[in-house]
Amino acid sequence: MQSFGCRATQADGAALERQLATQGLADAGSPREADLVVLNTCTVTAAADQDARASIRRIHRENPSAKIMVTGCYAQRAPQEIAALPGVTWVVGNSHKHRVAEVAASGLEAALPAQAIESDSQEHGFRDRAVHENGPRNFVSLESVALSAPAFTLVGDIFAHTELIAAPVFVGDSIAEKTRPNLKVQDGCNNRCSFCIIPSVRGQSRSMQLDRVIVEANALEAAGYREIVLSGINLGRWGRDFQPQQKFEQLVRALLEYTGIEKIRISSVEPMDWTDELIALVAGSPRIAKHAHIPLQSGSDRILRRMHRKYRPWHYAEKIRKIRESMPDAAIGADVMVGFPGETDELFEESRSFIENLPFTYLHVFTYSSRPGTPSAAMPDKVPVHVARERNRVLRELAAEKNLEFRQSFIGRSLEVITLQTGADEWTEALSDNFLKVRLAGRHEANRVFTVQLAELTTEGLMGKAS
Repeated sequence: MQSFGCRATQADGAALERQLATQGLADAGSPREADLVVLNTCTVTAAADQDARASIRRIHRENPSAKIMVTGCYAQRAPQEIAALPGVTWVVGNSHKHRVAEVAASGLEAALPAQAIESDSQEHGFRDRAVHENGPRNFVSLESVALSAPAFTLVGDIFAHTELIAAPVFVGDSIAEKTRPNLKVQDGCNNRCSFCIIPSVRGQSRSMQLDRVIVEANALEAAGYREIVLSGINLGRWGRDFQPQQKFEQLVRALLEYTGIEKIRISSVEPMDWTDELIALVAGSPRIAKHAHIPLQSGSDRILRRMHRKYRPWHYAEKIRKIRESMPDAAIGADVMVGFPGETDELFEESRSFIENLPFTYLHVFTYSSRPGTPSAAMPDKVPVHVARERNRVLRELAAEKNLEFRQSFIGRSLEVITLQTGADEWTEALSDNFLKVRLAGRHEANRVFTVQLAELTTEGLMGKAS
């Protein structure tokens, strides 16, 4: 099993591993030794698509007899493109990701020629053209077919999809490698940003029921985990699809009340969902990590409007101000895009200046990637690649300066950290409550919490001793 992309995709991959295990399939250790390889793909950029194709070709070259199943966002967006690649046996879109294990188990057992569901790109995703009032024309039950070349393709209308699959994401097999599991509690997105393909491949926003979130979190606590990371495609919209509606703040409060998890870390939340109530909740609870990741994309009002973002720069700046005032030591990060169509030198400078004047502690800087089917793909005034790359470099350097200034402010102070893996003889890698990388002197087991006296800078973080 190999997953590409964001935390939500990693959580999907963990759930798929659970499903495959229930079908009696065991981890082979590496693609070279596998009978089946499942690739859970991302399609947020052209580079993500390229990475998936390269992995498919490499796996087929190194293990020609392995059956390859491709699922995830790229599979939903361009199933026929993937199906044409040598070695691909199955293509299963996000619309049918909950059937991956069923497809794999049935296909591995059967021995007849494959059939394909013909898929057609629509305005908001993919619809099954093979299905009519008497049933599917080109669909043969999974129990009776072997899914071999040409690749069996199972892709439907993602906007009719109501399943939410997720499982805590772990890195390894021992507790020493399982320190901070990600728990996906929301999927899909109802926003329509002009650059983003994600709604078309993940569908409408949908939430994990509150009681199930509590069960999952308590199971993680019982297993010995001390920090969990809440994740989703549009996490702040959790609960809005329920009747009656619930708010993300209610989920966080319930986790504080009904679980004993020591630390809850909130991943990316859109600026309009950082309500005063949520800010106060995070600031007031020692069990919630002082860490706010708030997507920005651009500091230029004109570019934000072209992106169809739902806030203006001054709205965003007000949220950042409130967070910094409530949590003076918090990590504050953002996603920022450069090279969006129409981003002139003047507008880029407007964005750069806006970012410079806000108290960010880190940035994730991306270069715009045109996605087929998105409104921005048809926009004029494309930014030359070399110009976009230079703008990317400028913002990364600005982010490095801000991060250095933030880290320097903690020399001589103490922070709470959690160890990420069992350390070497001289030091152990750890992460602070406010998202700073820390080298803790001495060898310590993973998943331990320490208060660390910080003494000096490292290349990317800080170094200190347990106090």
